[in-house]
Amino acid sequence: MSFIGESKIRGFIHQATDLDKFEKLSSSKPICGYIGYDPTATSFHVGNLTTIMWMRLFQQCGHTLIILLGGGTAKIGDPSGRDETRQLLTQETITKNVAQLTKTFGKYLDMSKVVFLNNDDWLSGLGYIDFLRDIGPHFTVNRLLTFESIKSRLDREQALSFIEFNYPLLQAYDFYILTQKYDCVVEFGGSDQWGNIICGTELVRRKLQKQVYGVTCPLITTSSGKKMGKTLSGAVWLDAELLSPFEFWQFWRNTEDPDVGRFLRIFTDLPIEEIENLEKLKDAEINYAKKILADEATRLCHGSDVLNDIHKSAETLFYGSNTEVESIPLVTSTIPEMRLDDLLVFSGLVSSKSEAKKAVANGAIKIDQVLQTDSYSVISIPDHEMLLSFGKKKHVRVRIKT
Repeated sequence: MSFIGESKIRGFIHQATDLDKFEKLSSSKPICGYIGYDPTATSFHVGNLTTIMWMRLFQQCGHTLIILLGGGTAKIGDPSGRDETRQLLTQETITKNVAQLTKTFGKYLDMSKVVFLNNDDWLSGLGYIDFLRDIGPHFTVNRLLTFESIKSRLDREQALSFIEFNYPLLQAYDFYILTQKYDCVVEFGGSDQWGNIICGTELVRRKLQKQVYGVTCPLITTSSGKKMGKTLSGAVWLDAELLSPFEFWQFWRNTEDPDVGRFLRIFTDLPIEEIENLEKLKDAEINYAKKILADEATRLCHGSDVLNDIHKSAETLFYGSNTEVESIPLVTSTIPEMRLDDLLVFSGLVSSKSEAKKAVANGAIKIDQVLQTDSYSVISIPDHEMLLSFGKKKHVRVRIKT
C-alpha cells in the first residue's frame, strides 16, 4: 500500500495541498520530506508521538526524512495553538533540549537514514533588511491575519507579539531552503501548523517556480474531549527520567474504550488486519485490546526488557502481593500523617477530595492490598514504601521524603 493509502487507514491525514497529486508522486518514486520540531522542552510527550509514528511510516515506505530541529525558530516562539506568548529560551537551554530530543528519535526511527538539520544554521545569519526585501514581498498582512494561529489569538483579544507575527515567514523560509538544497517536496506537521505550512508552499512556488506539498495530521484528543497526552498529574513524557515506564504503560492500559482501535492504528505497528480483529472486542474483552495497545506502545518507547519488568510488576499487583516494585511511580511526602482523602489527592490518583470519597465508598482504594473503607482515616506515611492503589490499574508508591 502507498504511504498516503496507509496514512489514511491509520488516521494520520487531516489536511493536504493537492493530496491526489502528492499520492501519485510519493507512490511513483522515493521522495524527500521534512517535519520540524522546536526544542522547547527536554522531552517529547505523547501528544508529539502522532507525528513521530507518522514519520516512522514515511521511512518504512522508502522515503528520505529530514528532521528539522528549530534551534533558530525556538528563539522566537511559535504562536500556533497558544493562548499566550511562549517564554523566550536561552541559547544554552535550546542546545541542551536539541541534544535530549535527538535521543528520542532513535527509539522510533532508522537514525542512519534520517537527515538532522538545525534551522539556526541559516536563520541566525540572516540580515534583517535583506530578509524583509527578499521574503517579505511574498506575504501580505491580510493573508497572515487569516491563519488560525494568529486569528484566534486576536479574536480573543490576547496579545500577539511582533516576533510571533514573524514566525510563519521564518518557517516558510525553512521550506524554501530545504527545497533548494535537498529537493524536499513535502512538509509534514500537526494541524495547528497548517497556516505556517501553506506559507512555505506558496513561498517555494513563487521563488523557485516549483510545486511542493503540505500534509497535516489531526491533533489527537480522547473520545471524552481531553487533549492527548495530558493527565491530571501532567504530561505523559516519552523520557523515562520524567515519567516511569510503568506509568507510561498504565496510561495506555487506561485508554477509554472508544479510543482503543484508533490508538492501535496510530501508535502501534500492528497490521491493520490484526487491529480490525481487536476492534471487534466488546465489554470486558476490550481489556485484552487495551493490554496489547499498552504493550506495543511501551515496547516501542522503552524496549522489550523494560516491558517484561512491567509485566512482572503488574502480575505482582493484580495477584495481591505487596512486594515493592521499583518501576511503579514514587511519591514522597514531608508530612508524616495524612487523612486518606488528602493522601489520594496528594498522590495524584484522584483530582479532588470528592472523587477520593467516591472511590473509597465504591471499594476501589487499597493500601498494600488492604481495602480502605474510611476516607477520613489518618494514614501514617512510612519511611519504607507502601503501595497505594485505585482499582486494578492505578498505583503509586508512597513514603516519607528522606
